[in-house]
Amino acid sequence: MKKLVFVALLLLLGACDKDTAVKLPREVKTLAQLGESVVHQLQVTGAGQSGGADRPADKVVLSPLVHGEKGVGHRDFTAAKRVLPKVFAGMQQDFYCGCAYEGKQVDWLSCGYVPRKNPERAKRIEWEHVVPAWVLGHQRQCWQAGGRKNCATNDAVFRQAEGDLNNLVPAVGEVNADRSNLSYGAWARQPARIYGQCGTVVDFTGKRVQPREEVRGAAARITLYMHQRYGLNMSRQDRQLMCAWARQYPVDSWETRRNARIVSLQGEGNYLVSQPEQLAELCR
Repeated sequence: MKKLVFVALLLLLGACDKDTAVKLPREVKTLAQLGESVVHQLQVTGAGQSGGADRPADKVVLSPLVHGEKGVGHRDFTAAKRVLPKVFAGMQQDFYCGCAYEGKQVDWLSCGYVPRKNPERAKRIEWEHVVPAWVLGHQRQCWQAGGRKNCATNDAVFRQAEGDLNNLVPAVGEVNADRSNLSYGAWARQPARIYGQCGTVVDFTGKRVQPREEVRGAAARITLYMHQRYGLNMSRQDRQLMCAWARQYPVDSWETRRNARIVSLQGEGNYLVSQPEQLAELCR
């Protein structure tokens, strides 16, 4: 507030020199010009914080998308799905329940999985966005004008974010559907399980998902990376939880191996995996 009052005074002095016969000293005129510059900067900054449809990600650095399996670079979601089997080769285990899979076929016996409601979808592996596509796009103008399909067709920032390999993991289709765009949360040390022995549970009433303990660190680092990389908004409560999980559950060999493969295919991995010391800076 003091800064704004000071700037307003400077602008008033500048206006006196322009619109009246009063002649001001050179030093005062310089201050007035500086005031105009400060006001302009404040207006630009304020605009960036006003919550405009596309502004949270306006400063995203975009990379040319590649479409083939041999190229190195970011891909859209369709092209990303073609190379994801390479990322998880030899690590075919679904993210939320730890179920083994072959191709797209889930082995329920390997993890004690019991379908909650949709056995057909539970039979197959799907590619889950840890940070949901809805979060990536719903604040953008493209989403307001036509939803996810419109964003994937017409918005370069969304297209890159939707296909970012860092954000994609294999998941049992039923769990992927139940998770939808719900936020992660933690509310019980031993919650009532809803998919047989699967440790991930969904609270449909509270609209939240508690991932199994084994992947909370990875989920947190992915979430923090995606929000930072693409300028996404995150509530203070969610940030505190993600930072707590990232600290409590350190990077493991699965994350390290996955990240190295993503770098080889995309040219950019998750810096919170390769440089875990950066977590302190992000979670100050």
